[in-house]
Amino acid sequence: MQIGDKVSVLDDNISGIVTALGGNTVTLETSDGFELVYQKNELIVLDGSLSKRDLIPKDVLSIISEKEQKKPGKTKRVKPKERNAPAMEVDLHIHQLVPSTRGMDNYDMLTIQLDTAKRQLEFAISKRIQKVVFIHGVGAGVLRTELEYLFRQYDNVKYYDADFQKYGRGATEIYIYQNV
Repeated sequence: MQIGDKVSVLDDNISGIVTALGGNTVTLETSDGFELVYQKNELIVLDGSLSKRDLIPKDVLSIISEKEQKKPGKTKRVKPKERNAPAMEVDLHIHQLVPSTRGMDNYDMLTIQLDTAKRQLEFAISKRIQKVVFIHGVGAGVLRTELEYLFRQYDNVKYYDADFQKYGRGATEIYIYQNV
């Protein structure tokens, strides 16, 4: 590029003649008499031998799609019922956890249920799941008491009875605080 060359701006419909060169900048004078400063990589030298067709890139559609702004996709509306629905349910009934309880005493069954509850709680905390419902059943309340003891060991967990209409008295819902 030299002083006196006719140049055109790549991303604009502006052309003119180079009047000054300074490092990486080029000053050009438009046909209207305005002096504009551009970077060298923003300009292309126009020579009479090049036609406009030679300046058009081969893959025009990809360049046009690159220039257009992407429209954000539609968000799905969440119904009010689904907003309060827990993200995760854990059924602690022993027949859901093991294929057979033959040869197990109550202590073994309770240990399996508590280990499952602790593992699922740790999973929910690691995956940043905020609400979890532990379904323990009504029974004598031993599992429920042990679950409450487990939940009290975590500072970022609040527990309360789950939705009575859906679970009755046999479930406890926990809320896990994320920023503690």
